[in-house]
Amino acid sequence: MNNKRQDILVVGFALFAMFFGAGNLIFPPSLGQQTGTQVISSIVGFLLTGVGLPLVGIIAVAKFGGNLEVLGSRVNQSFGVVITIIVTLAIGPFLAIPRTSATTFEMGILPFFPNMNSVIFSIIYFAIVLFFVLRPSSLIDNIGKILTPALFITLLVIIIKGIISPIGTIGASQIATPFATGFKEGYQTMDALASTVLGSIIVGSIMAKGYKNPRDVSSLTIKAGIVATIGLGVIYGGLAYLGATATSFPTDISRAQLIIGITESILGNFGKILLGIAVGLACLTTSIGLTAATGEYFSKLTKNKLSYKLVCILTAIISMVISNAGVDQITSLAVPLLVVLYPVVIALIMITFLDKYIQHKAIYSGVVYTALVVSVLEVLVGYNVAIPGAKKVLAALPLADQGFAWVVPTIVVGILLMVFFKASELLSGQAYTEK
Repeated sequence: MNNKRQDILVVGFALFAMFFGAGNLIFPPSLGQQTGTQVISSIVGFLLTGVGLPLVGIIAVAKFGGNLEVLGSRVNQSFGVVITIIVTLAIGPFLAIPRTSATTFEMGILPFFPNMNSVIFSIIYFAIVLFFVLRPSSLIDNIGKILTPALFITLLVIIIKGIISPIGTIGASQIATPFATGFKEGYQTMDALASTVLGSIIVGSIMAKGYKNPRDVSSLTIKAGIVATIGLGVIYGGLAYLGATATSFPTDISRAQLIIGITESILGNFGKILLGIAVGLACLTTSIGLTAATGEYFSKLTKNKLSYKLVCILTAIISMVISNAGVDQITSLAVPLLVVLYPVVIALIMITFLDKYIQHKAIYSGVVYTALVVSVLEVLVGYNVAIPGAKKVLAALPLADQGFAWVVPTIVVGILLMVFFKASELLSGQAYTEK
């Protein structure tokens, strides 16, 4: 029993480390600053997508096996491959990996070396990443074991000190829809996407500890996920509160500068140095893990026609180029892709839990493609792309004013398809088994 509890804690901390890429800590303070007195509403929305959905993704993988490609294959095999490629590129060289470099530069380098060139830094950063990715070493595991608790404790100290001695009073909300804003801001963590890709790794590590019974594996994975969720919730919630008290900072300050300024106000220059070091190491280890995962996936997908080494080098080069755009620019570029991807992944995960009630693959397809079509339309209309009638249709949908136009149509299509196939089954006297 004691060993089981220890395994739950170890795996839970590992999950926390995987999800808590240091880049994620820049979002809650900014959200708190924007929503002020409505910070609780906004952080609840943020926690749903930034913490709750990753947990649900891990549970889905634990209960139904495989990874995102397996879950996606319930729609069809090609869809499973395509969605996994897109998600892997998003949490890899196009968004998440470049953001780790940009975050390190803005939070760990610029405050102390303001004349440092971002291009030179990115070359050095990704050279270090490739050194460890192409020459696997236990050093990274050791750094991770020390780094995760060190980062957690550092942030906890900052949060507790900021709560005991606030740096300011909580200001008025500048956002009309704090919950919806927090919900969408949680997309930027990309953890729900990562959970469906990394979930199989967690399941595999649990089985390697000697747990063979599927029920035990699933139970331990879920409990470990709860441990990670609690840790993430405490840190995100605390950082959002600190942001809400940061009324002395300009509202147009960058996310990275805001968290640096808050830390310096609370712990002085020492705190800024400590945060810079912790963030730099956390981003580096996250980048190494994501680069390796990208290399492994695409080399496996192409049956080694693209070697692991080649994919990792290409990933590093692409990430290096994009990283020089800066954190805020990368975040802005991520918005349309994440607004499309998240509804699709949410719909896919949720429908997976209803698997035993689903009679036909068409139900999966209907639900997922409805979420995809509506979310794509939302993005296109949001960018003023002229599509006849689209704006009026979206405006007429429930929750559209909150940015969730896809929710009700997706649910309605799912229910109608389930009723249709159930009625067809009763009329024909034959059960559908095409899944």
